[in-house]
Amino acid sequence: MNTTRKMRWTTTTSSTPSDGAGRERVKITIQSRAGVSEFSCEEGENLLYAGLRHGVSLPYECATGTCGTCRARVVDGDLERGWADAPGLSYVKPEKGELLMCQAHVRGDCTLRVPGRMAPDRDDRNAPAFYRGTIAETRKLTHDVIFFTVETDTPMAFDAGQFVVIETPAVRGGRAYSMVDCDSGVDCDSGGTTLSFLVKQKPGGKFSDWLFAEDRAGASLHLFGPLGRATFHPDEGKNLLCLGGGSGIAGIMAILALARRRDYFRDHKGAVFFGVRTAADVFFLDTLSDHVAAAPDALSVTVALSDEEAPAALAARYPALDFATGFVHAVASERMAGRYDDVVAFVAGPPPMVDGALRMLILEARLPGDHIRYDKFG
Repeated sequence: MNTTRKMRWTTTTSSTPSDGAGRERVKITIQSRAGVSEFSCEEGENLLYAGLRHGVSLPYECATGTCGTCRARVVDGDLERGWADAPGLSYVKPEKGELLMCQAHVRGDCTLRVPGRMAPDRDDRNAPAFYRGTIAETRKLTHDVIFFTVETDTPMAFDAGQFVVIETPAVRGGRAYSMVDCDSGVDCDSGGTTLSFLVKQKPGGKFSDWLFAEDRAGASLHLFGPLGRATFHPDEGKNLLCLGGGSGIAGIMAILALARRRDYFRDHKGAVFFGVRTAADVFFLDTLSDHVAAAPDALSVTVALSDEEAPAALAARYPALDFATGFVHAVASERMAGRYDDVVAFVAGPPPMVDGALRMLILEARLPGDHIRYDKFG
């Protein structure tokens, strides 16, 4: 093994490829416990995205520099490090040649060692790719949650529960957002050109601030995806347990939409727990009620308010839904006791909520690891 490290630590501002004019092809070698994988990409291309495009199962979660899951060590090569302030760099040891693959851009042939778990290389029918899009509609659902749709230049097929990384020229860096659903009436794994998303406005969130500042209809975006492994596959034939906190309900809405279109709740059960702080923070209750009405004996939806009891008027307006007080994972723990047989669980939301739900599913429900699916973006 060649241990010489040739690295250039500079900064790039975007993972979106140019038109490729005049760029050379470079060879990337990935070493891991699963073996050695090789692929070629354009000089300057994002390392993680290039590997995923070529079917290499590189480890990642957020794909935006936040989580640190895509850590790798450079054995030899010429790379740019990317976002110098990425939160995920707290898990990286630069003195040992480590970097985040989602932020690295290649400048020549290179070899990297990946310590994270890698599955065998795959031939994905929905392999991630770059797309261009235009915001078609924006609509505020609450004071700090906005719904928006994007028209893409080509159809994107994806599995229910997946996400994409979105970039705008107005804001540096990409953000990960789950698809709420695809073209109305079309299964998402068939592909469509209309994608919908939820964004929660957060303090210091530059993309959400940009989106909330004014009507962004017509604005251009770059997208990379689909990504994520918290996916629903109807042919698995398991009962569904979904826990979503705030805008984390997005991917769960895609799962419910697909399950309904496939008449999945004719033969399987579903339990959805949607957590928000107060009644002023709820949204999608009409759609959730409609899903329950379509399968009243098989699907239940519980809305958990962490900071208050549900107002009587809200409960009366949505009789098909259940309401509870408490953190969503605690409410789910109480109401799901003894009901975990043949269940696959999906979890999405703020990191503390995801952590609490995972502890519950592992320690109380005792679900096997492959029956717990989540993507933690924070």
